[in-house]
Amino acid sequence: MSLSVEKLDGSMAKLTIEVPAEEFTKAITSAYKSQKGKFSVPGFRKGKVPQAYIEKMYGPAVFYEEAANKLINEYYPKEIENCEEEIVSNPEIDVEQIEKGKSFIFTALVAIKPEIKLGEYKGVEIEKIDAEVTEEDVMAEILKAQKENSRSIPVEDRAAQLEDEVTINFDGYVDDKQFDGGKAENYKLTLGSHSFIDTFEDQIVGKNIGDKFDVNVTFPEDYHAPNLAGKPAVFKVELLSINAIELPELDDEFAEEVSSFSTFAEYKEDVKKMLEVKKEKEVLTQKQSKVLEKIAESSEIELPEPMIKYNQEKMYSEFAQNMMYQGLSMEQYLQFTNTTKEQMLERIKPDAIAKIKTGLVLEAVAEAEKIVASDEDFDAEVQDMAVSYQMEADKIKEILGGAEKDSVMKNIAARKALDFIVSNCKEV
Repeated sequence: MSLSVEKLDGSMAKLTIEVPAEEFTKAITSAYKSQKGKFSVPGFRKGKVPQAYIEKMYGPAVFYEEAANKLINEYYPKEIENCEEEIVSNPEIDVEQIEKGKSFIFTALVAIKPEIKLGEYKGVEIEKIDAEVTEEDVMAEILKAQKENSRSIPVEDRAAQLEDEVTINFDGYVDDKQFDGGKAENYKLTLGSHSFIDTFEDQIVGKNIGDKFDVNVTFPEDYHAPNLAGKPAVFKVELLSINAIELPELDDEFAEEVSSFSTFAEYKEDVKKMLEVKKEKEVLTQKQSKVLEKIAESSEIELPEPMIKYNQEKMYSEFAQNMMYQGLSMEQYLQFTNTTKEQMLERIKPDAIAKIKTGLVLEAVAEAEKIVASDEDFDAEVQDMAVSYQMEADKIKEILGGAEKDSVMKNIAARKALDFIVSNCKEV
């Protein structure tokens, strides 16, 4: 085997990989063994036709495709481990030489990590972010807890009011035709929650249990389903039940019920402290984002398109996995949102570009400031992983190979570089 690397313009490279002739011969034989059962030749039992006979009948190239795929899948990963360039895209494979008795040669066009001319990263000025937790913030959090601990009381002697929880059947029509997703039975809806479009909830106010009526609305122009966007619709609604929501008093008894404190004052103070910790984390995240964005803007970075595409696909796969955890396949999600994979990839693109630039900036800062991860940093990271995965730390170290450990160390160094630039920024 041999690998040669030709660097091209635009952070691209052409890798040429040569596999010895004897390895190609073995791959052809392997392909023959997996396919011989497909050939029916008079005079031979099925699966017993000699390799040489099949090649004579169908030509020597009959097994080339499978043999080539086997060698590419086997040798490409091996060879790029020895490549000095950092490959940041999927390969575009071309076969250069494929002939029995000769070495098998293929090329891989790949993107390599682009160079970055780092802009100013010390003393970067960003707008000061308000970290104060107000009385309104505290009360909003308490009112949320109050609502979560409310009681639902059936009502039969009056019409529906705002803030009531109603149960309805509805059936929607556009242009006198039913549309997908426009029908439901025993649907619970809080009036005034604005969870339905337009004035749907307002038109239920004043109606009584058992009433059947039409609700007229217009879908928003930016509605996710293009076939409904901007169109008027009629929903035939039946009001099945009305429940009034009774909120508990905000007093010491409420505090004891929802917390470990015996007085409302203590509970309120604890909520404030919790929000201050939360706000501090949010502010730090915003500072990190703003500083990185400014440094990326002042740096010279040209990203090869295959690198961007690779990261788009990676983010798409991560999103699909998250959907799967929620019990929804990507096919269902795309159908529900009336979106194609290509449209979603295009929407992901700006985030993919920003993520790539952020990573390159942090690597460059770490290199410029000689920031590295120590063995102690690695041990601490492994310990955190052990807690998360409920495994022994030593077992995780066994699982982490050389490449995985390098990746962990690289991520630690990037985090330390991020801490460095944030601690050196100026808020104005």
